[in-house]
Amino acid sequence: MIREDFPVLKQLVYGKPLVYFDNGATTQKPMQVIDTINRMLLQMNSNIHRGVHFLSEQSSELYENARRTIQDFIHADLSQEVIFTSGATGSINAIAFSFGERYVQEGDEVIVSEMEHHANIVPWQVMCGRKRAKLKVIPFNETGELDMDAYRNLFSQKTKIVAIAHISNTLGTINPVKEIIQIAHAHGVPVLVDGAQAIQHVDVDVQDLDCDFYVFSGHKIYGPTGIGVLYGKSKWLYEIPPYQGGGDMVDCVKFEKTTYNDLPFKFEAGTTNYIGAIGLASAVDYIRTTGFDGIQAYEENLKEYALQRLQSIPGLTIYGTSRHRIGIFSFLLNGIHPYDAGMLLDKMGIAVRTGTHCTQPVMDHFDVDGTVRASLAMYNTKEEVDIFCAGLERVKKMFS
Repeated sequence: MIREDFPVLKQLVYGKPLVYFDNGATTQKPMQVIDTINRMLLQMNSNIHRGVHFLSEQSSELYENARRTIQDFIHADLSQEVIFTSGATGSINAIAFSFGERYVQEGDEVIVSEMEHHANIVPWQVMCGRKRAKLKVIPFNETGELDMDAYRNLFSQKTKIVAIAHISNTLGTINPVKEIIQIAHAHGVPVLVDGAQAIQHVDVDVQDLDCDFYVFSGHKIYGPTGIGVLYGKSKWLYEIPPYQGGGDMVDCVKFEKTTYNDLPFKFEAGTTNYIGAIGLASAVDYIRTTGFDGIQAYEENLKEYALQRLQSIPGLTIYGTSRHRIGIFSFLLNGIHPYDAGMLLDKMGIAVRTGTHCTQPVMDHFDVDGTVRASLAMYNTKEEVDIFCAGLERVKKMFS
């Protein structure tokens, strides 16, 4: 059973078995990933690309193998199109800066959606402020689905890039990113897809999507923190400037002029998190060995069960009711403040997220201050859903 590979799930919290429903924030790590990281630290730790000695060569080879693992997992055409970063946020900031420097001028426009995580809003706002450009927003409807007609009408001759979430971290909505990309490309506009909430739940094929950039974080897909991926079509990565300078990203350094290294190293300045990258590759290997098709089928069944159970609780309002969704549920219960509900659930051993989930525009859309969010993963069970719903009923009684 998958759960046996995740030691953290075996512990008690306040004397209760842990029910971990905060997977949208970060996932737990299987022993296979933990063992990989420990083995790197104990036996093979050495800076990559800089040494001719045995440890450095081993570490470098494993790092580049990790890049090829990610290339294969997301179906990238070339390994050099896979850039290791600090996470999805770091990847978006990199493109917002570099793409903005190369292509965005005063009066130009960037399209994002109303349901974006702050990490896919603020970097573009910063860039627009620097370049005196304008941010345009795709609205969503009351079910949590994007208004595609409004999206089509946002384009102009000034539109330079679209940045869109593959899946909403608050609403659970799976956005029609392939259609979004096709529409943008018809206008000659590239698209960045934020896959932070998608990479662990759906099959991502960047060539089939035809996205120009795709980003995700390792810790959302059962890997370590501090590591992420920026996929970019090589034609864009060749043209945009690097966003950081330092070691390994240079070809020749002179005080008069510096030339840059080839891809992917042009965008990997300094000592990268090579142990994190190798740990991320181990997480991907774990998922593939477990069987991604089986994981998706299991999560779909669990999602439907959880949705049915939650909808049966009187006084519980779910925000985001799209038919195309994953097991992320943001809700309020009988007007109870989300922090109060979250703290009481915690005392029952149930871990959920409370607040705005870094999506304040979503909260403004529904005119709420925040919600409780339960987010499911492949190691969660129907029994845990039942415990969770029983906990919600207890919270209701406490406030009645």
